[in-house]
Amino acid sequence: MNHFLDLDTVPAPVLRAILDEAHRRKAARAGWPKAKVDADGPLDGWQLGMIFEKSSTRTRVSFDVGMRQLGGAALALDSRTSQLGRGETMADTARVLSRMTDMLMLRANRHGDLLELAQFASVPVINGLTDRSHPCQILADLQTLEEGGLDLKGARIAWAGDGNNVCASFIHAAPAFGYSMAIATPPGYVPDRAMVEAARARGARIDLTDDVNAAAAGADSVVTDTWVSMGDTGERERKQALGPYQVSSDVLDKANPGAIFLHCLPAHRGEEVTDEVMDGPQSRIFDEAENRVHAQKAVMLWCAGKL
Repeated sequence: MNHFLDLDTVPAPVLRAILDEAHRRKAARAGWPKAKVDADGPLDGWQLGMIFEKSSTRTRVSFDVGMRQLGGAALALDSRTSQLGRGETMADTARVLSRMTDMLMLRANRHGDLLELAQFASVPVINGLTDRSHPCQILADLQTLEEGGLDLKGARIAWAGDGNNVCASFIHAAPAFGYSMAIATPPGYVPDRAMVEAARARGARIDLTDDVNAAAAGADSVVTDTWVSMGDTGERERKQALGPYQVSSDVLDKANPGAIFLHCLPAHRGEEVTDEVMDGPQSRIFDEAENRVHAQKAVMLWCAGKL
């Protein structure tokens, strides 16, 4: 059984195969209506269960649409309207839903909830986001970079802002795909040191700095995320600390010519990124959002043993 929990736990050849499948399936659907089933319908008869402890737009829609395109069906549960909201354990939820679905996706408050779900489920479990990582997002990001003509092996990715769960999954994937990272964060917002050292031990170059301009220098892509994510506290303090890490045109100009700007969305325009960058010619944020569908389809096929 193939759980998809973190990018550093999936072998590099598998990640490459997943990304290749995402490219192939997207190309095969060019010009099609969004609800049309893929020609091979590889997950015909499969049922995806989606559990949301956090609100969602892109994750919810992309998994739902993606599963339908593969020929299967999807249903969504949230903690407010399910028994999770009344104290049922994730372990019991896993046991029950494994009897009713063929695959589970969890968008969780805590990474521990994901691990508990995977431990007790008898069907594959996919990480749709936790406080530790966001692996499906990074696969869509890497697909977007490759579509933009970037060879990931030897590429330089700059991260600006909070060393959060999205940053963590970029770090997890770096050894597998061969890109290096320059991560600019203020003190107190640095990514987990053990995680950084683990990536370095696997051969990745991960540079940490508190200077956003230095991080952007020579980068092939500049990436950021919101300063205040769901569940974060101390909004005023966070915005004050992260203010100097805004991605503006001046910062993007420090990167290589044509460097691609990414943001997983939703964005707070005028905070972590300016409108000029968001809507500028180097931005690929809406391609990035669309690619959630295709990357996750490939993930689901791998989890189903069909890739």
